[in-house]
Amino acid sequence: MMREKQTLARIEILANVPSATLAQLEHSCTWGRFKPGAPIIGYQDTGDDVFFIVEGYARVTIYSLEGKAVSFNELGPGEMFGEYPAIDGGGRSAGVEAHTECLIASMSSSAFLSLLRSEPLVAIALLRKLVETVRRLTTRVYEFSTFAVNNRIQAELLRLARVSNPEAHVVKISPSPTHFEIASRISTHREAVTRELNRLAKLGIVERCDGALMVKDVKRLAKLVQEASGE
Repeated sequence: MMREKQTLARIEILANVPSATLAQLEHSCTWGRFKPGAPIIGYQDTGDDVFFIVEGYARVTIYSLEGKAVSFNELGPGEMFGEYPAIDGGGRSAGVEAHTECLIASMSSSAFLSLLRSEPLVAIALLRKLVETVRRLTTRVYEFSTFAVNNRIQAELLRLARVSNPEAHVVKISPSPTHFEIASRISTHREAVTRELNRLAKLGIVERCDGALMVKDVKRLAKLVQEASGE
């Protein structure tokens, strides 16, 4: 069972908030624990609270009218989500559910906007986060428009490897994403992911072991993605 202290000290966007202010924010937040698979917010919900992940991992997902899950991002400790409605008053752009057991702090939109007005460094950190999101989505749009399925799988594996350890040449991704999870992120089917992972394993680039996915040659994987982009 998780026994994480209810603190916002490790939330990236709040890194420069004075300790006294941080303590006030912690007191004003609503805290909750979520089991794996439990919904935290729903797609197009009308709420506008902002959420901070203190412990655990959450998955960002949209469901089609047919009920197909399209999972396109995973968030970990220190990250936030749900800020879009707080900023523009619109609906939720995606749903978020717990991937592992999570400890989540939620803050009202009014408190969040007040924080941005009173703490310029938090506002700057938010702007950087939004720019990073735009850059990441721009890259994904490019990949969807120009990459073959096998190259999209390679790009997703490279992305996961760099999230786990940006500088390493050998990376252990744990827990390993399922073939279905990878497929949903790049809009393909599970069988295509299985075929490509088997091919990359024969090339000595990846290997499955003890519930983890080892990327044994990040440099070679990056070269495959680079070749696909024509760079």
